[in-house]
Amino acid sequence: MNLVHAQTYDNPVSYMNVISNAQNEMNANYMTYLSAAAHGRRARKVEKLRIKTVEGIQACKSKIVDLPYYKGDASLRKASMDYIDVVYYVFNDDYSKLVNKEEIAEQSFDEMQAYILLQEKIGEKLKNAFDKMHDSTTQFALRNNVKLLAAEKSELGDKMEIANKLQHYTNDIFLIFFKCNWTDSKLTDAINKKKINEAEQSRNSLIKYADEGLAALKSDSLRVFSGDGSLAIACAQTLNFYKSMAQNDIPKMTDMFIKEDNFSKIKKAFDSQSPKDRTKQDVDAYNKAVNEMNLAVNV
Repeated sequence: MNLVHAQTYDNPVSYMNVISNAQNEMNANYMTYLSAAAHGRRARKVEKLRIKTVEGIQACKSKIVDLPYYKGDASLRKASMDYIDVVYYVFNDDYSKLVNKEEIAEQSFDEMQAYILLQEKIGEKLKNAFDKMHDSTTQFALRNNVKLLAAEKSELGDKMEIANKLQHYTNDIFLIFFKCNWTDSKLTDAINKKKINEAEQSRNSLIKYADEGLAALKSDSLRVFSGDGSLAIACAQTLNFYKSMAQNDIPKMTDMFIKEDNFSKIKKAFDSQSPKDRTKQDVDAYNKAVNEMNLAVNV
């Protein structure tokens, strides 16, 4: 936070600068971590940076913990310690839990939704703690006739607010994508195992989720973010691909499996008969199954 000296150097401003300088360094460190985690979407990949951030928080605390009260006023020092404690808990505990939940989150849509909700709550906790610290600084400055520059909102406060909004926006779009992507993986698994009923259920679900997602992406809240609609467009293109595949390609594959299964049954019965016992009807049924099988394979 930038300050204007109201009195001499040995005054409330110098006291506030000790706190703000320590916090500014800590805040810059954790914003670097948040930016890296947001761009990579995986907390585990930036785990070393999280540990470095925790060390920076501890260093900040060491600069404040022995700071005396200002003329008997403990409010700013206490507010700073409370803020640092929240930040420490967020990065030492909350984000550590996120790392452990990543693999579980990818196992189902509900788990991923819960993971992202936890992620957003952590971001809100951090922003609320910062706002509370900012308010305490403002009140201390008023009591001691100190004029603050950019009193309404600090640059970091603005960045955090924008970052939280961006995170919420990207999370909403990611969940739309993940729901279809996860369903597609279930569909692929069913296809690979030739489980036709499961494949059909997943196929219908994929079409349904793609339609729901495409409709949501056209809404005012998701269509663009700060004039940029590239993420929504990319997601829509992916959903259209999933939908087209589910509507056009998968039915051909399941039909082939049905024809293949039918051919196997007819061939088994046909082979179990001696040639002299085979009727024209048996031969016609076998030839028909062969033709249907060949057509299904060549589609």
